[in-house]
Amino acid sequence: MEKVKLAHDLSFSRIIHGLWRLAEWNMNPQEIVAMTEQCIELGITTFDHADIYGDYTCESLFGEALKLKPSLRESIQIVTKCGIKLRSSKYPEHEVKHYDTSKEHIIKSVNQSLKNLQTDYIDVLLIHRPDPFMDPEETAEAFSQLKREGKVRHFGVSNFTPSQFNMLNSYLEEPLVTNQVEISAVHLDAFHDGTIDQCLEKRIPPMAWSPLAGGRIFTSEGEKIERVRHVLEEVGKELGVRSPDQLLYAWLLIHPARIMPIVGSGKMERIKHAVKAMEIQMTRQQWFKIWIASIGQDVA
Repeated sequence: MEKVKLAHDLSFSRIIHGLWRLAEWNMNPQEIVAMTEQCIELGITTFDHADIYGDYTCESLFGEALKLKPSLRESIQIVTKCGIKLRSSKYPEHEVKHYDTSKEHIIKSVNQSLKNLQTDYIDVLLIHRPDPFMDPEETAEAFSQLKREGKVRHFGVSNFTPSQFNMLNSYLEEPLVTNQVEISAVHLDAFHDGTIDQCLEKRIPPMAWSPLAGGRIFTSEGEKIERVRHVLEEVGKELGVRSPDQLLYAWLLIHPARIMPIVGSGKMERIKHAVKAMEIQMTRQQWFKIWIASIGQDVA
């Protein structure tokens, strides 16, 4: 599988496996090991987590699998996120859901993630959401300390606008390596708000969450969804591809920004579909057919 270089000493697999629903898949540690090994065999070596996933449980579930087979750690890259505090029975002191990008919280969160994941280091730590109360000097201090201690190799953000990205980046000793944002043929905000432009400008490959629009393309109604669904059928016939999910992945993969889709499924068939999408040779005109269906009008 194609590898995407994020830094001189770090590359991700072009397709990333997302574990945000891991707690819902009802897998035991042995089954998680088997799934991870199958992903690696397919070329997927990058795994996306967050401290809050599964009400603060998904990291530990994955960590129990790594404990069974520690050698897997050498073959994979782990991404996790921090900065959101959920209301949870595990943290009764959280009176409201809020953000916390203080130095104290980031370091505490990373230490807990390392314990949960049963690893000595995280390949990339992301700030999960833009924090309107962020003190970037504090955030930068946390990053520097974690880097010095060898606990985190590189840093990035998630759901940041270009201005928010630039603001935080200006305080850091080492540049941010990615921005994880929602991108799909149904959700085009990243193309309109300057995020994709910034990624191209700074040569920063973005991670795409919800690349299948949360499954809405298969289940929802509405003019936009119907237009995109119809065009996917048309383009699929032209390419000999029967699975609309493969076309949605291919639509992202062909883009010059080197978008890395996150596949959030525990079903190997779905994961294999995403990998197979890398073989689809979508033309520029086919790409624009899908774009036009999404925006609902011809380009100017």
